[in-house]
Amino acid sequence: MRLGIVGMLPGDFRTFTTSHMQAIRDLEFTGFGFHLNGDDLFDISVADCEAYHRFMLGEHLDLAQFAITYDECLFHPDAAIRDVVTKKIDRGTEIAAQLGAQCFLLRPGSLNPNGPWTPHRDNGRPENIDRLIETLKPIAAKAEEENVLLALETHVLSIMDPPEQCHQIIAAVGSDRLQLIMDAVNHFSSLKQVYNSTDFINHVFDVTGSISPVAHLKDIKMSNGLVLQIDQEVPGEGLLDIPLMLERFDALYPDGYGLIEHLSIEKIPIANRNIRRLAAARGVEIH
Repeated sequence: MRLGIVGMLPGDFRTFTTSHMQAIRDLEFTGFGFHLNGDDLFDISVADCEAYHRFMLGEHLDLAQFAITYDECLFHPDAAIRDVVTKKIDRGTEIAAQLGAQCFLLRPGSLNPNGPWTPHRDNGRPENIDRLIETLKPIAAKAEEENVLLALETHVLSIMDPPEQCHQIIAAVGSDRLQLIMDAVNHFSSLKQVYNSTDFINHVFDVTGSISPVAHLKDIKMSNGLVLQIDQEVPGEGLLDIPLMLERFDALYPDGYGLIEHLSIEKIPIANRNIRRLAAARGVEIH
């Protein structure tokens, strides 16, 4: 497998510098991801993308994951809101193609107005699943036109959970240009799952591994509190069976990217070392 990083670059690729890229190479990452502000999409020109390619010619790094930020929900009952976010994603698909991104990350959103990764009791209702599928079909058709791989994020707080439902949604859209992110941590929702992470990771891979060609590498911990509190942790410092996750992902996608994310700059080298150590101990080659 390959190892990359999200979180070491500014959000606008027009501001990338050789120093940014050198910092990524210094940690022996071979690829990266970044999040472009969705409100800037329509200011990006073909010339901007051509300039990016000229800049990257000597950098020897892969754009493993391109993403855009947006707050709109893909299954909102208001068709006008769905139309706005569809236009953003379609424009993002064009830019992903022009940049040569290996995948274009999508988020499903939430009916909670406080943000796309916040809970709402109606997120998983059958009518919203149907609406999400209908929204995704023309988005996937655009990706087919542009030859772009879309990777939809999953999360226990969102409509994209449990893994069985994620698989059903992808199957219902019916396009090989729409797949998933393998982010097992995002599916954990109970003490039993956390303390038996080996079993739960195997379950997630059994259900969605065949349609999840990009992995997000995180760890998980239980925090003290009077209610259940599951938090992210630096990879290799928590309770997740990371060696198993690396092994199973590598078996499916030996050239696929695992991406470290959601860490402050000072913690990225720790995660990098831990993942390489755990991979080597399990016989997983990072190249």
